[in-house]
Amino acid sequence: MKNRTLKHFLIYSFALLMLIQWGKLAVSEAGPGLYLEVNAGRQARQNCVVSFPLPEQFRNQKHLTLFRLDNKQEIPVQISQVGEQKELVWIVRELLPAGATRKYQIMTGGAGTKQKEKVTVSDDGEHLNVKVADKPVLTYNHAIVKAPRRDEAYYDKSGYIHPLYTPSGKVISDDFNPDHPHQHGIMLSWRKILFEGRENNGWDQKSQLGKVEHNQVNSFTGGPVFGSFTTTIDHIDLTKKSGPVTMLKETWQVRVYALDEEFLFDIRSIQKCATDKPVTIDKIHYGGMTVRGHADWHGADAYNYLTSEGKNKLNGNQSRPAWVEMYGRLGDETAGVAILDHPGNFRFPQPVRLHPTMPYFCFAVASLDPFIIEPGKTFESRYRFYVHDGMPDAERDQRLWEDYAHPPQVKVISAP
Repeated sequence: MKNRTLKHFLIYSFALLMLIQWGKLAVSEAGPGLYLEVNAGRQARQNCVVSFPLPEQFRNQKHLTLFRLDNKQEIPVQISQVGEQKELVWIVRELLPAGATRKYQIMTGGAGTKQKEKVTVSDDGEHLNVKVADKPVLTYNHAIVKAPRRDEAYYDKSGYIHPLYTPSGKVISDDFNPDHPHQHGIMLSWRKILFEGRENNGWDQKSQLGKVEHNQVNSFTGGPVFGSFTTTIDHIDLTKKSGPVTMLKETWQVRVYALDEEFLFDIRSIQKCATDKPVTIDKIHYGGMTVRGHADWHGADAYNYLTSEGKNKLNGNQSRPAWVEMYGRLGDETAGVAILDHPGNFRFPQPVRLHPTMPYFCFAVASLDPFIIEPGKTFESRYRFYVHDGMPDAERDQRLWEDYAHPPQVKVISAP
């Protein structure tokens, strides 16, 4: 009897091991779980980011396993904390045709394997460096980067992204360019601010009326689906006789996705008054979320823009597109960086400043009218960035914007 029991135990153990090894263990046997269905909606999805509010029964779980039911494939999944809301995030990599659905099961244990950290975020004491599959994507400068000319120390800068890389490793952004040394990679600054009755300028540091600088790194992490970091940035008034005063506290939430043939990342900016006084962003035709392109793009024929409306640097300035791409030659090849404007943003679609003779553009939300950031309220802006090698493709950019603006719908279903 004992030998028979031992024999049955060994057979069961071997069978269980083989099922785990080949990924065939029924997910319902692996632990508490539920079924999810992803609906592609009106367009096909591929390499598309999917997110879903974390169900209540998983709130205390640190590791979850996601299985695609049609092929029993384990899909990397990651938990994201966005404010007080937790989300499940994964990437639909294989083509999901328009109108089609795909079913998954999320569970707390079982055949799940340890997921490899594909996106890494490291802090070297001065910068946060983000890589995907060991390819550099971007660097956030939290230490002061000194201006090349020390008689222009007012240009010293922190709290911005540079360098920004293409997937082939080329730097696509610029910093401290002699023609406009106050423009830095990817930055967010306001050109004309009214605070306590005084005019302030956080854009052009030479004015010495204001500045924007990094305050602290709040958190950073890598993962199998995305790497992220959160920082605090101060917008400082330099005009007060009693000394500098912080007007706005800004939080950057940056998330870089695990795509290495093209780079995709989000920046969510949340601005709040730092005092009990309101901050007015006055009307002007530039300022806001900005990208400064590579120094090689100087010259009338060295760079151009492509917008969702099919416009360029000759006719796109102060238009209101859903997305803008800036592109040009880097070495022997063309490369580009696009910013996608989220439909939840203030004054969407936001006007854009497309400079006609130098490679920079910004979403210039203040070009329409002044607006006020009130104490106790937040001013939130969301943008997705797409960086690639090769020529721009309007259909691809529009597909990426649709993925961002109208992502696939996810719902809980009772059974597959």
